Amino acid sequence: MVTPPTVAETGGEYSTEPSQSVQVPITDINLKLIRSMNEQTQQHPISDQTQALFGKPAPYRVGPGDVLQITVWDHPELAAALGQPTPTARTDDAAPGFVVDEAGNVQFPYAGSVHVAGDSVDQIQRKIVARISKVYRKPEVTVRVASFRAKEIYIDGDVGKPGSVQINDIPMTLTEAIGRAGGFTGAADQSRVTLVREGKRYPISFVELVRSGHSPSDIVLRPGDMVHVGSRDENGVYVMGEVNKPATVMPMRDGRLTLAEALSQAGSLNPGTAQAKQLFVIRDSTGSNPQIYHLDATSPVSMVLANQFELEPKDVVYVDNGALVKFNRVLNLFLPAINAAITGVVVTK
Repeated sequence: MVTPPTVAETGGEYSTEPSQSVQVPITDINLKLIRSMNEQTQQHPISDQTQALFGKPAPYRVGPGDVLQITVWDHPELAAALGQPTPTARTDDAAPGFVVDEAGNVQFPYAGSVHVAGDSVDQIQRKIVARISKVYRKPEVTVRVASFRAKEIYIDGDVGKPGSVQINDIPMTLTEAIGRAGGFTGAADQSRVTLVREGKRYPISFVELVRSGHSPSDIVLRPGDMVHVGSRDENGVYVMGEVNKPATVMPMRDGRLTLAEALSQAGSLNPGTAQAKQLFVIRDSTGSNPQIYHLDATSPVSMVLANQFELEPKDVVYVDNGALVKFNRVLNLFLPAINAAITGVVVTK
């Protein structure tokens, strides 16, 4: 049986057997690292995927199921032509009008069957005028959508009223959709909103949009889009070891959480048992690119660094008590090797 190397035998990194070498360097949290992280954030404030969602609202296009109100002025004989009553439907339907059928057509006196699906109200108005001008001289026609039922988006997650939201003549931007769904709840993570369009997922962060000078209203939704608002509960950070109140700490409403804030919510370091020089952040422990960050909390600038070091969902913050064997076990638990038979070893700073 081969005895794993001791803590003192490695050089500041998590490693495995030479034949299956997987090295995870321990990176010091210092001013250079903070500057590097800030520069990366500034260079890529929003993703190309998010930018592809920007657009200008287009006029509403009528579709099957919509109910139109068509008025021909100074012709009372047409005032009674309210069209067929709307089928049993939603409680917010308007009074009976002219229903666009499944083929996208609407029936109007002296105009016959008029195809209106995909048209704006202005285009429909011109079509009706052209048809009834054969009967009436210079008719004045007004068209409006009395009830919007053809198009909708779906929104769920941490909003006040999850469910379908009808698209109407008010541009359906991302902020409009969330507002009509009751707004964010207290548990919502505004940095983790997901838009699903035609089977493709687009992650959206309200925080990144605002930082980059964009408004969430720049994102215009389309019929059939689905929006999911994530919960802060899904993105907690685990604070373990020698702290007064080990806990899963939730990020703020904007999705941000610094190392200092996480330690504060965990009751800070235990003065009797914590080894302040040995504070670690384990990142992406179950992924393909695990990372370990180290902070010497006895340093005069440690709190400044901790206040600027932003944590990510599922990070593990561990405060050691000086027992290196214990920390080695923690790493073996949170950083399983690619080969389960391989035993990992860490050397602290």
